[in-house]
Amino acid sequence: MKSQLTSDKFAMSFSAICMIHCLFAPSLIILSYSSLALTVESELIHKAILLLTIPVSIFAISLGYKNHSNNAIIYTGIAGLTILISALLIGESIGENAELILTIIGSLMVIACHYRNYRICKKVNCDCHETSEA
Repeated sequence: MKSQLTSDKFAMSFSAICMIHCLFAPSLIILSYSSLALTVESELIHKAILLLTIPVSIFAISLGYKNHSNNAIIYTGIAGLTILISALLIGESIGENAELILTIIGSLMVIACHYRNYRICKKVNCDCHETSEA
């Protein structure tokens, strides 16, 4: 069963994509034509990434918890996802810089959660990770 490994990797990737999008979208807008800028900066992109991140993260965290029962991972993941959702929902009212900071913090928390989930699961030698034997 490799679903734990795959879901943790996907969840880390989605969180990283979200953070990269938030950090580099302003640069792409400056360097691109206005038609591209509208698609890069669109709130729809934020929502789409978040809609992918939430179910994959919940799935990966719950699978990991079944293997290692580490509450800190669940709390970190839920806090990170909550911050990401909050950044999206209240972003316009708190300003662009505050939204960016919240997004970075939430993304890093989700990435850290999944990385820790992956590492602990490997440490307890559960059968959901690939082995390094040749």
